[in-house]
Amino acid sequence: MDLGLKDKVVVVTGAAGVKGSIGETIVQSLANEGAIPVIVCRNDRGYGYEEELQKRGIDAIFVKTDLSKPDEIKAAAERIGEKYGRIDALINNVGVNDGAGLDASMKDFMYSLQLNLVSFFAMTKYCLPYITKAKGNILNIGSKVGLTGQGGTSGYAASKGGVLGLTREWAVDLIKEGIRSNAIIIAESWTPSYDTWIKSIPNGEEKLKAITKKIPLGNRMTTPEEIADVCLFTISEKSSHTTGQFITVDGGYVHLDRALLTE
Repeated sequence: MDLGLKDKVVVVTGAAGVKGSIGETIVQSLANEGAIPVIVCRNDRGYGYEEELQKRGIDAIFVKTDLSKPDEIKAAAERIGEKYGRIDALINNVGVNDGAGLDASMKDFMYSLQLNLVSFFAMTKYCLPYITKAKGNILNIGSKVGLTGQGGTSGYAASKGGVLGLTREWAVDLIKEGIRSNAIIIAESWTPSYDTWIKSIPNGEEKLKAITKKIPLGNRMTTPEEIADVCLFTISEKSSHTTGQFITVDGGYVHLDRALLTE
């Protein structure tokens, strides 16, 4: 299916993670559709991704930005606007499950909110003139943690709950402009960081088996490619009458009846 994303300017935050991370996978999927990905991230790895994309003939750029700092976000939005004059879609993807729990310092809790929630607001605020010009749309990457809690990660849980609140608030705010706002909710996805976590804990393989056993559809984790596919469809005109929605891509992990999980 042609999603009609060719030459669309799509900004993706937190997209300079390692190969196979969700943000990086979204960027590659956009490039494969002929879109123009704009990578906004603090990791210098983004320069290499920019070079790779440009060698493919894609007018993509990397805008190095500390997404915990609103002033840097404002400067990034202005640079994108100056180069392209429009933003067809903004994918707020940055997120770190940083373990800022009740035992964390106030400084660590506030930093978690700054990175995982305030960055979504600042990025949307400063990109909005260019989104409005293009009649573009906004897609926020959420997490099951914002719905279910997880334990030991108050900052991330509060942030991801807030992201869902902002998603519907913006759908209301921007409906007269014809700008859609949606969220993708992710549960258990097999990313490089997940692999690193499993390898770092005692009995990691047993823990992995216990988790995947609880995922109803296929008893397997969601792949980053499956998440990217849903993201691309949602920002495309194929999803032109969808706004204010939370789209859960998780194999039924969060919402389906546990009675499905019989031996």
